[in-house]
Amino acid sequence: MPDQKIVEPRLLRGFRDYLPAQMNARLKMIATIRSVYERYGFQPLDTPAQEFRVTLMGYGEENTKQIFAFQNPEEEDVALRFDLTVPLARVVAQYPDLVMPFRRYQVAPVWRADKPDPGRFREFIQFDLDAVGVSSLAADAEILCAMYDTLKALGIERFSIRFSDRKVLNSLLDFAGITHERSHSMFRILDKLDKIGLDGVAAELTKGRVDASGDTIPGLGLDANQVGRIKEFIALPKGKRREALRSLEKLFAGVGSAKEAIAELTFICDSLDALGISEQNVQLDLSIARGLDYYTGPVFEASLDDAPEFGSVFGGGRYDGLVERFLGRTIPAVGASIGVDRLFAAMEKLGLHEFAPSTAKVIVTIMEPGQLAEYQKLARELREAGVNTEMYLGDEKSLGKQLQYANRQQIPLAIIIGSDEFARGEVTIKNLKLGGQLQDRKKAAHGKEREEWLALSRTVQQTCPLTRCVEEVKKMLAV
Repeated sequence: MPDQKIVEPRLLRGFRDYLPAQMNARLKMIATIRSVYERYGFQPLDTPAQEFRVTLMGYGEENTKQIFAFQNPEEEDVALRFDLTVPLARVVAQYPDLVMPFRRYQVAPVWRADKPDPGRFREFIQFDLDAVGVSSLAADAEILCAMYDTLKALGIERFSIRFSDRKVLNSLLDFAGITHERSHSMFRILDKLDKIGLDGVAAELTKGRVDASGDTIPGLGLDANQVGRIKEFIALPKGKRREALRSLEKLFAGVGSAKEAIAELTFICDSLDALGISEQNVQLDLSIARGLDYYTGPVFEASLDDAPEFGSVFGGGRYDGLVERFLGRTIPAVGASIGVDRLFAAMEKLGLHEFAPSTAKVIVTIMEPGQLAEYQKLARELREAGVNTEMYLGDEKSLGKQLQYANRQQIPLAIIIGSDEFARGEVTIKNLKLGGQLQDRKKAAHGKEREEWLALSRTVQQTCPLTRCVEEVKKMLAV
């Protein structure tokens, strides 16, 4: 097509591709999360990427600004979902026959017109779990336990799940003498504490500040006494759950509205203690605000201790009023959401992923093109036995080039059948993974290590009857 202009291949800002090695690692991560959610009895749900725009509106000015909105061919105002919780509320309202409590999980992409940061994208996968129709705070404690079990299952040891209660922040308004009309702005500023620090929060609560990009952030206009009380609250101890509770009770002793929040947090602490959930990983942090406006009770968020720059990777809370927009009545609900892409990026930085481009465990090399049907038959037998198998279909004819391809794809085993093997009814199975490991150890092997190296090297390649190929492959993969 000589007359056509070449189009430069490039990505939109805030979006990313996942090539096979990354995608395999991400799918493994998602499967691990799913297995934990299902152990808790949560059931799968899927909803459309697009919703009517009005469905997604009304959950805070910040969320409204982040919506990707447009008109469909029918000239209806639609938008891409910005999370999975609002569509869940729509589903609960639309299907009255759902069995309650409705415990669901959902993994799907969402879109936000947000400013991209490390691990923060405009299109990203969320993996949610929610319990709808249950008012007991035992559900909140269970969500916290599921968060704990999920991060442990992913192989993450050093993480912090922090929880609080949105009602604590409502009581903070009374304690600091701030009108509830200003609550949204104040909570939004407090939610940035980890990102901008105490000085940044104090500046935004008063006269405002200039951020790193040079943009002016307007201030809330609070006076020194109000900011001082907020600082007293922020300074409350974090970590040890009972100590934090006692400090909160002391600070809010004269605030009547704080009693309900303290009772809820006490219940959750009792539940976590009974379940043996360590304070090292699950801590009471009363300064948590959570950015979304629909939370009504306990809130939680998790971060990785060794990758703090990624911020919250798993968060949620109780949102008893979310369905009210659709039904005119409240339905209690609590849940949490993993930012899969952000968590994936954080785990990648920590070296917690295994990256392998291919899903195949075996490659059948082609030494005799005239015997293609026999190679196809063997590949099929392996697949029917549950072994992920690739038959080499490239243009390279030499065995060395085919094995080089297999090594680049990190396929652990190669099957070799040349003319001699066909004549004898045999097959050679080569352990490419072990061969690569031994090659790395060869130069450093001396004395006893050399003897061990020689013994192992004799197991890299073995020959067996063609009729036993599947059996031997399974044995080698099981080691």
